[in-house]
Amino acid sequence: MLPDRIHETHLKIALFLALLIIFGGIHLLIPDFYATVWDLSMSGNLHGTIDYLRSFRGWAVFISMIINIVINVVGFLPSIFISTANGVVFGVVGGTVVSWIAETIGVIISFFFMRVLFRNKAQKIIETSKMLSKIDHYTTWQAMAIARAVPYSPNGLITALGAVSHISYRDYIIGCLIGKLPSVAIEVLVGHDLVMMEGHSQRLAVVLFAMAIVYGGLWYWKRRQDAQKVLHKIEEDIKEKDDRP
Repeated sequence: MLPDRIHETHLKIALFLALLIIFGGIHLLIPDFYATVWDLSMSGNLHGTIDYLRSFRGWAVFISMIINIVINVVGFLPSIFISTANGVVFGVVGGTVVSWIAETIGVIISFFFMRVLFRNKAQKIIETSKMLSKIDHYTTWQAMAIARAVPYSPNGLITALGAVSHISYRDYIIGCLIGKLPSVAIEVLVGHDLVMMEGHSQRLAVVLFAMAIVYGGLWYWKRRQDAQKVLHKIEEDIKEKDDRP
C-alpha cells in the first residue's frame, strides 16, 4: 500500500513539474501570450481574438488550443469568445473539434491541480456537510457528463465539485470527454452563426429552438424524477408509521 502511494506521489510531482515547464516554455516563446489572452478574455474582444489566431497562420490551431487550455485551467475566465473565434477561423466542424479537445484537456489539468492542492481540506468539509456528502455520492462519470453537456455552464465550478468528490480520474476524464462534445458543438455553432448572421440566420433559429426543446424537456424530466422521489419517500414514511404497533 505504501509503495503505491509513494509511486502516485512521484507521478503527481512529475506531472506538476511537466506542466510548469510547458507553461513556462510558452512564456519564453511568446512573452506577451498570457497578457494577450487575459486582455482578450476579459474584454471579450471577438474580432481581436480572430485576428490574433490568424496572425499565427499555420500555428493557429496550436495557439487556439493553448489559449483554450489556459482559460479552462484558470477556471474563471470566459471561454465563449475563443469557441466562437474557433468556429469562424476553422469552420463549425473544425472549430468544434479544436475546442472540444482543448477544453477537455484544460478541465482535466484544472481537476488535477485542484485535487492535488485542495483535496485533503475539501474532504474534511464534505464529511461534515450532509449537502456536500449527497453531492459527492452522485458524482459519477454519468453525472459529470450531464453537467458538462450543458452549454455555457461554469467550468470552474463543475471542476471544483469534481475535484473535492470521490470521483476517480478515469471517470472524470470519461465524463468530460462525453459531456464536452455536445456543449462545445452548440457553443461553436451558435457563436459562428451569430457572427455570420447574414448567411446562417435560419440555421441559428432552428438550433436555438431545438436547444430550448431538448434542454427544456430534460429540465422537466428532472423535475418529475425529483418529485417522484419525494412522493416515494413520503409513501415509505407513511407506510413505516402504519406498520408501527
